[in-house]
Amino acid sequence: MAEKMSRVVKKRKLDEIRQDRLYFDSYSDVTIHEEMIADHVRTNTYRTAILKNSESVRGKVVLDVGAGTGVLSIFCAQAGAKKVYAVEACSIADQAQITVKHNNMEDRIEVIRGTVETVDLPETVDVIVSEWMGYALLHESMLNSVLYARDKWLKPDGIILPSKAELYITPVIDPVVEDRLHFWYTVKDQYGVDMSCMSGFARKCIMNSDITVSSVTCEDVLSHPARFAELDLHSVTPEELRSVKGQFRCESFGSSAVNAFCVYFTVTFPCPDSTAPLVLSTSPCKPETHWKQAVLYLDAPVEVVQDTPITGEVRMYPSEENARHICIHVDYSIGEQKRQSKTFSIPDWSSEAQP
Repeated sequence: MAEKMSRVVKKRKLDEIRQDRLYFDSYSDVTIHEEMIADHVRTNTYRTAILKNSESVRGKVVLDVGAGTGVLSIFCAQAGAKKVYAVEACSIADQAQITVKHNNMEDRIEVIRGTVETVDLPETVDVIVSEWMGYALLHESMLNSVLYARDKWLKPDGIILPSKAELYITPVIDPVVEDRLHFWYTVKDQYGVDMSCMSGFARKCIMNSDITVSSVTCEDVLSHPARFAELDLHSVTPEELRSVKGQFRCESFGSSAVNAFCVYFTVTFPCPDSTAPLVLSTSPCKPETHWKQAVLYLDAPVEVVQDTPITGEVRMYPSEENARHICIHVDYSIGEQKRQSKTFSIPDWSSEAQP
């Protein structure tokens, strides 16, 4: 029995190592870095936030967790940082080093290849900056690395950029899905074959349990959003990230059919010299980002009218198969409908490609 348990633990450890390798390898290609830097909302908000916090950065020591190509580290140096440790686990660190040298910043930015959990810095830091957010905020679980860096390297009075994250949910109508389902009713008119019987099968295939990452238009949002979770990066613990949950209540704007929930996030940067903090939002009613939104399809659409209550609870937690992947469980009621539940996850395509 003990030998069997030992094999299980060893297999789990090997799976975690493989998952980490796949995760870091995915950031070794130029495409993902092009997508992130080309995301003007993302990159410019970080640049603005760093410059607005120049009083906290100037002459100070900064740790960039998951530095990628090094662009945030360079922003920090431009804001006057005395020293920036750019920690990056994948091979893109070599390109970061080249970029740093190309911008004549090598005297202030030190690129360190490795995970933040394994590198050894020569000093504590005044500022942690990181672009750690994944789809639906927590996919890829990089926030755990930021918290590790906070607990090990950040001075007691240090700052974290961004300092807060919030999660929102809202009911939506996806008209493309409805058009795809209706398609099977049009085949007979086109080709003389009645294929309306395919509609149920199509619904199961399309309105499945996947977290669909796609752009939701503001016109398809059916209520004001409800915030169901807030994470203070100065105090949240890794244990709390194992189950991020909260209740929600929305009221529909008017007559429509809810066929999905949309989950999105914001992150907030402190701005000492401004009355209002700086917010990076992935709301469908704000300019689009590369994160888009997480769409969770119901099994079937539900009709609503003005002020129909839509209530429930959302719970987000790491997948048992891959701790870097997020699952979202939603308990919900729409109007007089009885309580329903559905669990969603992002498909792990990498596992199918592995022996």
